[in-house]
Amino acid sequence: MTARALEGIRVLDMTHVQSGPSATQLLAWLGADVVKLEAPTGDITRKQLRDLPDVDSLYFTMLNCNKRSITLNTKTERGKEILTELIRRSDVMVENFGPGAVDRMGFTWDRIQEINPRIVYASIKGFGDGPYTNFKAYEVVAQAMGGAMSTTGFEDGPPLATGAQIGDSGTGVHTVAGILAALFQRESTGRGQRVNVAMQHAVLNLCRVKLRDQQRLAHGPLAEYPNDDFGDEVPRSGNASGGGQPGWAVKCAPGGPNDYVYVIVQPVGWKPLTELIGRPELAEDPEWATPEARLPQLAKMFQLIEEWSSTLPKWEVLEKLNAHNIPCGPILSTREIIEDASLVANEMVVTVPHPERGEFVTVGSPLKLSDSPVDVTSSPLLGEHNEEVYIGELGLGDEELRLLKSNGVI
Repeated sequence: MTARALEGIRVLDMTHVQSGPSATQLLAWLGADVVKLEAPTGDITRKQLRDLPDVDSLYFTMLNCNKRSITLNTKTERGKEILTELIRRSDVMVENFGPGAVDRMGFTWDRIQEINPRIVYASIKGFGDGPYTNFKAYEVVAQAMGGAMSTTGFEDGPPLATGAQIGDSGTGVHTVAGILAALFQRESTGRGQRVNVAMQHAVLNLCRVKLRDQQRLAHGPLAEYPNDDFGDEVPRSGNASGGGQPGWAVKCAPGGPNDYVYVIVQPVGWKPLTELIGRPELAEDPEWATPEARLPQLAKMFQLIEEWSSTLPKWEVLEKLNAHNIPCGPILSTREIIEDASLVANEMVVTVPHPERGEFVTVGSPLKLSDSPVDVTSSPLLGEHNEEVYIGELGLGDEELRLLKSNGVI
């Protein structure tokens, strides 16, 4: 077995809730030694949304696999001394506290550089410098202010949040990219650097196509959208792809909330589609035969497809469309995803043993490296690795560890 990609990299994980832990979990899956530093009371998500009493919640376990946990009260003088030593021994430090919180602990970037000039110090905040800096940021706040909500939903309805956690976990992925780049640059410069990622900025990056369309509006309506009216802002356009090839979610039998298939109509797919839906004459009809002819009547086009699809189960619709190489995908419910054999086979849905809850199902690593396989292991219990880190690695004595605990330092 070769060493995993980030083997030998020590990450001091001072994050909580979702945006930070999602980033450090990816680093752990890539082979880094991630030491999660928690207050003696623990990450707040250990107790949030519990499904079992007095057991770490799934919220916590699914974001903190493959990590070690230590506890430390960084408000105490001894706690600050220990934190200094942890920083000295780390390659990466990640935090997602409110703006200025780590500075107020006495650990400014200048001070951290003095302790360890090679450290990569990554911070996740809600917003960049400016009028929003001190706003409190949550997942959907980031979606609201990053461009996602104004462009999600139907034209005649309110702005909607997406179920994908693009504000939290989306920011986490961006943070990992910054950290890896900084570690790579350190190979040539010999020094670490600051990595700053704002949730609003990460969401905006994921919404770039909507800014593309905002600029296109200056030259007329967006033909790829099903909307009838266009103002001076990109409208909500339901399930339209808004891209070069039109798409829509069409109903299937028996008509349940997730009995839909998303269909993309490419030029090459139009003729076989007309045959499938029982309207082969439309393949040659000048009012339907070309993409340019179909664009003004997208709603009618997908209505015709839906008249066919609504008579069949979604898996049969999928089979028939794929037989003609027509891009499509069934709308998979959360239950269908968690039971999907292919996702299990690809280790994207994994069952992990846990010392207290028995086992839980979680999402596996989406990063598949041929020389760096991932074995997803359980999230740590609170302070599970105090002795291992403080005695085994920092060299503290058994008696001091006992005193630190009795004095509330750990």
